[in-house]
Amino acid sequence: MPKIRMEDLIPKRPALLSCGLPLSHTNIHNGCLNNNNREVQNDSNLKSLQQNQDPETTSKPDDQNKQTAQVLSLAKDVSQVSLDAEGALPVYQEWHLEVLERNSAKKSSPGGPGGMVSRRTVFEKWTDKEKEAQRPSTKRQLSAESATHTIRVVKKATIGKEEHTPRQVEAKLQDPPTAGICGSPMVGGQRRKKRKDLFSSTEIFREVDTLTINTGKELRAQRVSSVPPIAKAITRGSWSKLENLRAIWVWLCHNIEYDLSGYLGLSEKLCSPEQVIEAGRGVCCGYSRICLEMCREVGIECHEVSGHGKGIGYQQGQSFKNIKSNHMWNAVELGGCWYLLDACWGAGKVDMENKTYRKRFDDFYFLTDPEDFIDSHYPDDPKWQLLECPIPLKEFETRVFKTSEFYGLGLKLQHPTHFHLVTERGEATVSLSSSSPAEFTYQISQKGDGEFKDISSSFGLLTANPLGMNLRLLPPTHGTYDIMVFARPANSTDLFRWVCSFLLECPEPRASEELPENPFVFWGLQPNASSLGLEPCSHGAEPILVEAGSLELQLKTSRPLMMISELSHRELDPALAKCCTANQIESDQLTCYVLCPYRGFYRLSLFIRDYEQSDECFQNAGNFLLLCQRDPVNLNQLFPTNLSSSCGPGIRTASAGLSKFSHPKAIINMQQGKCNITFHNSQDLDLHAVLSKEPQKIADRSLGRHVLLTYVDSKVTLSVTLPEAGVYRLGLYGKTTPGQEFSPLCDFILRGPSVTSWPPFPYIYTAWQRGCVLFEPRSGLLQPQSYVRFRVRVPGARKVIVAAEEQTNLQLNKSKVWEGEVFTGVSGSQLKLASSVDGEATQMAVLMSFDVLSHPQEE
Repeated sequence: MPKIRMEDLIPKRPALLSCGLPLSHTNIHNGCLNNNNREVQNDSNLKSLQQNQDPETTSKPDDQNKQTAQVLSLAKDVSQVSLDAEGALPVYQEWHLEVLERNSAKKSSPGGPGGMVSRRTVFEKWTDKEKEAQRPSTKRQLSAESATHTIRVVKKATIGKEEHTPRQVEAKLQDPPTAGICGSPMVGGQRRKKRKDLFSSTEIFREVDTLTINTGKELRAQRVSSVPPIAKAITRGSWSKLENLRAIWVWLCHNIEYDLSGYLGLSEKLCSPEQVIEAGRGVCCGYSRICLEMCREVGIECHEVSGHGKGIGYQQGQSFKNIKSNHMWNAVELGGCWYLLDACWGAGKVDMENKTYRKRFDDFYFLTDPEDFIDSHYPDDPKWQLLECPIPLKEFETRVFKTSEFYGLGLKLQHPTHFHLVTERGEATVSLSSSSPAEFTYQISQKGDGEFKDISSSFGLLTANPLGMNLRLLPPTHGTYDIMVFARPANSTDLFRWVCSFLLECPEPRASEELPENPFVFWGLQPNASSLGLEPCSHGAEPILVEAGSLELQLKTSRPLMMISELSHRELDPALAKCCTANQIESDQLTCYVLCPYRGFYRLSLFIRDYEQSDECFQNAGNFLLLCQRDPVNLNQLFPTNLSSSCGPGIRTASAGLSKFSHPKAIINMQQGKCNITFHNSQDLDLHAVLSKEPQKIADRSLGRHVLLTYVDSKVTLSVTLPEAGVYRLGLYGKTTPGQEFSPLCDFILRGPSVTSWPPFPYIYTAWQRGCVLFEPRSGLLQPQSYVRFRVRVPGARKVIVAAEEQTNLQLNKSKVWEGEVFTGVSGSQLKLASSVDGEATQMAVLMSFDVLSHPQEE
């Protein structure tokens, strides 16, 4: 009859049997009883350990061997299993023998890091029943009367024929860590495992979680409130201890709510597991007790841990010294290592301000790494810190409070190491690093009359980057401040989550001007600027000094982007602020021109979107702090209000076929009051230019006559003269086909500081076609009763004349330029330049006209 292999069977709900035997300590999991080898292997150290024992406390060797042989024989007999006649497996019972040393330093507390199990064994109950009944269940200790050495036979499972092959063989229980030994985290001679060593993500428990949640609903409907049937039902689909524990954890978090009324004393606190399960609510000890009982049912080593938790009512800096512990959680053993978990905190949060409980499943408190758990949980017994170097209570009190979101976002605290900050020269700094891109914000509250009240975020400078953030704090007055930091994943639309807090003391504030409000909180470029299409920028939270009241901020781009800007100052109204910025949009660069009309700090915010995606919303890409200490610009020197979104040559002009601009920037300083802007027109556009100024004080003459377009092949010359000093807008428009409306191409900002007044150009008629060039006279205003030399090129003309009081025929020279001396005539008259292309003087087309001044001083 074939034998059933031990490893093919699933361990379930052990029944514990402990025998006190005077044997030296040794781990015989792989010696006395093994799934593949039932024979006891001799430990080479056994004899030497026995010889070193005190003769008065050690049994005779012969007696010890006899007792050991009896128990081993029993374990071997019960492990023999065979199939029945029908080939079915009716029942299987697996037993493990464990020999434990009572006086071992690492076996000091059953159910604890130094002990065996979390519940009293049968023989211990018999020998110490009276004392056991008098002791708290959360702090059980082996009695002094227990045997010096114990041997334990553990009934691992009883399995019916419907069970399947396990996914993996469970690791044997190893010695828990011993507190107070500094060095690498070791467990039983092996390096302690972290949560990530057990599983990479809680997504692997999706099936277990779903089954547990659905099973929990069915059990509630059936009003099942006993631990054994619930534990059996929720773990029926689990294949390992880890999955069993996960099922227990998920069931607790989804079926038990925190008993806030009981905590507040408004109702009786429920204590027993049955009461808590039936009511569906309980305090922390209810969670921990149910977790303990369920773990017993499925064979998981578990312990209840009491201590201090930074939970309800916690205030930073409060002392826990000589204060009774206020919280309970659990420690469990998996694969020979101990882990920590808190189902109470994993189930939801308490809002003490509104006296409400909010269910919110939080995976962080499931098998949390001790290095993170200690930030919020301090056990009464230091060994339950599970740290190689347990920290003192004072260290726990001064640690920065971090929420689970802090760890979920992969954040690390760079500075400070403790929650309490004191300003130096009026400022302090908080720095966090991030393993993945994140967005940050913060809140500052000042303590007054015993309460904290929110103050402006302008007293902080937050700089974010893909690897973290830096927050400079500049409190306005001396006092105590509460600093709360919030974060969320980059490019997320979720709400910001509170991640950590600090307490700031300012003995002496820094004498400085108040910073402008920043609704976007951070300074510099967005941490995800590269994904938005922006290259790194050197400007961060440090103020950018503005010289002579003007600044040119350039940002390199990886793809074409559209940009708009916003400038803020405490004295700058929104209407005036629109006249302080101008943007130039190029395919690989964005330029923001800024004017500062007042001294002090400014906030410059930039918003971008993909250039081609006009239906997209603009996103805040960066916020820059500007400081104008001297020489602000005059209010009369601000930019025109009607500027387009694209100033200067850029993407629009390039796509229209315009290139090789003589003036590549949006702002042109016309020191002499006139200039010629040249560029190439490869697509043969019909161009139009408009000059404007606000407010316009020019009478009698239109600003349109101060612009002259000249075409020579593909080269275009845009000539501009300014009638007076000031700031002008020069708009360039184009179209490809006749009858089509002109489309804006770009705007130039012209600055004319000179007091020189230039006359307008001649009035242009439609007959003035491409290739026509006016050399002389360039002014459209001529002195009366004087001779003026005319020089003009008119391609294809057969005859060119100037019609005044007398008609003057211009002569064509060798350079194909029509020229001649023309008498202007009386004041107030007009001269017209005309040409004929068919040789008949009677069919002349007027090209342009000149005005003869009424008074010489008008020129």
